[in-house]
Amino acid sequence: MATVVVQQQHTLRHTTPPPSSMPPALMVNRRSSPIPNKHLPVCPTGPSPAESPQPESPVHRSSHEQLSSILYPPYCYHVVSQPVGSKVFGINAQTLGEALDYQAAQSLPDASQMYPWLHGLHPDNHLQLGFFSSRKRVQRKPPKVWRGITLVKLGGDLSKSRIKGAVAPDEVISPMARFLMADPPEGFSVRNFQIQTAKMAPLSDIVIYGEDGTDRDELLALADEFAMAQAAWRLKHDPMQERKPYNTFVLTSSFSEFEERWPRFVSLDADGDPTGSCMDFFQWERLEMATMSCASEISENVFLGPTPDYIMRPGACNIPDKDPYDLIIEANDLASIPGPRTLATIDKKLETGSQRIEFPSSGSLVLPSGNTREVEDFVNTVRWIYYLAHPEPDEQMDHEGDIEMRSTKKPLSVYIHCADGYTESTLLAVAYFMFAEGVPIHEAWLKLHCEKKRNFFAYQTDVAFLSHIQTRLLQESPANKAIPRSNLSDPDWFLKIDGSLPSRILPYMYLGNLNHANNPELLWELGIRRVLSIGEPVSWSQVERKKWGEDSLMYIDNVQDNGIDPLCQEYDRCLKFIELGKNDGAATLVHCRVGVSRSASICIAEVMACMDMTFPRAYCFVRARRLNVIIQPHLRFVYELLQWEEFQSKKRQGLPRKRQLEWSTVCREIALLNKPYSRT
Repeated sequence: MATVVVQQQHTLRHTTPPPSSMPPALMVNRRSSPIPNKHLPVCPTGPSPAESPQPESPVHRSSHEQLSSILYPPYCYHVVSQPVGSKVFGINAQTLGEALDYQAAQSLPDASQMYPWLHGLHPDNHLQLGFFSSRKRVQRKPPKVWRGITLVKLGGDLSKSRIKGAVAPDEVISPMARFLMADPPEGFSVRNFQIQTAKMAPLSDIVIYGEDGTDRDELLALADEFAMAQAAWRLKHDPMQERKPYNTFVLTSSFSEFEERWPRFVSLDADGDPTGSCMDFFQWERLEMATMSCASEISENVFLGPTPDYIMRPGACNIPDKDPYDLIIEANDLASIPGPRTLATIDKKLETGSQRIEFPSSGSLVLPSGNTREVEDFVNTVRWIYYLAHPEPDEQMDHEGDIEMRSTKKPLSVYIHCADGYTESTLLAVAYFMFAEGVPIHEAWLKLHCEKKRNFFAYQTDVAFLSHIQTRLLQESPANKAIPRSNLSDPDWFLKIDGSLPSRILPYMYLGNLNHANNPELLWELGIRRVLSIGEPVSWSQVERKKWGEDSLMYIDNVQDNGIDPLCQEYDRCLKFIELGKNDGAATLVHCRVGVSRSASICIAEVMACMDMTFPRAYCFVRARRLNVIIQPHLRFVYELLQWEEFQSKKRQGLPRKRQLEWSTVCREIALLNKPYSRT
């Protein structure tokens, strides 16, 4: 299936791409995601709350002082250039590393001091302004409490010699030596991750550096441009000089010297090779995906999992001397169902060694109108796979004249795969499981998930197709000797599903949407005994509520996905509810309306707390396990989760743990991850 992309709902459907004046920075050094068929779902924003004071975050002390920095005041650093009305200072490798180290330990300002400004409040964007600050012009001013460090690499080639968090000059500054206006002039969004790099640069000290051998005059020329941009920004936004000024610096040491002194701050070395020292969302998502969907046996001699690296990225890794499987079946969008001649050819070639074939991906087959050739070929392929894994015995005469059954062929191992290990391969995997195990479709759904521990996703067309052919599969199944009734009926809980199950994030915690929550029979079958509703109540009968018990349901009210309502004040209550279920051996479903923002934020907070993970790690952990849907905590929720990381660290260690990535870099990475799935 082609990637499904869902934009904002009708009245808010304008996603906000970078302004035309901004470069395509989010394309730097990235390839399209190899994970197919995911989509960005509609996240209803909900109403703007009444204008009343918002409670401060309980995980962070509010401060009206600007974050401190080793780079301010700059009087101890020598001046290397003096453009009109400004100064450029020089710092060495040791000082830059100390400054980055110090910044990573600084507590973030309270969210109430940064929002709604971080959402992007362009003066011409009346929709965004009207929602966030129609009567509060003071909220449109840049906050005085922020002081960051923006690393800018001369030349903009970020494919090598890259210090963690470094950006290209044209991501933040125009050819006219002015900071870019990052706020979108039209549309509405609470997920403007792509603007944060340019938005935060004017509130940062700028450090310019280059590769080994960089011309010093070029470094100073670029630094002069940034110093002039800072002067122009101060004149416009701080004419009364009420805030401490931001300054421009040049790294006087070589990149090699910085790498030698501070290797943990280098993400790509001089040759462009990853150092492994810095968190990379793209690589961590791949790692978590591979861990979650690693190959496992779903039925005797038949395995399901992700595409091996040597197939997905030929030439990037070593090809094994011998494939671990005899038959490798790739499910993809372009494949057709193999016919009898194709199967006969492959069957013969299997005598010489491992073979590969393709099969249509999930979602690509529609419900047939009758007994078409397509259905015949589909069932025939499933049957063929079974008898490769379970060769039929031959009749042989022993020395006493008795007939015994003995197989002359060895069972073959079969591997069904797709890029992410579950999406495109689900149709074939479920159909095979039904045939091989002799179980109807609803039992296959439960057994694969609960007993085989497989996470999988199916489209509604897959459910309809499999329901249509299940009688045929079960009638021919060697595991089902009794011919099933032609009118097999599915239980009510199965009739209500759209193909997807709630996503198992941890053995005791699931993440899902309101439809999942309103299917209590399904939840019970999955072993879920508690439901945590974030902003969206369930619609259950009194009978169901009595069966579960009121203590098994919790509703968090007054939290909309609007970028205004805070969620962090509910963390403790929600996590205690989840922990009670964990201690009782019961799983909890955490849900909101779509299952990607409010509830995903709670799940990330739980992963951070119980597994001692940083926010970037926990974000990738949950993202990989939220099957086929991209999690989308909005900007404020992400900010609060970074503060939650500080709180967890202080609770465990008494001191804040240094952030793996700074705010601008976190947002840049999230925007890069989401870009392949959006039509911006």
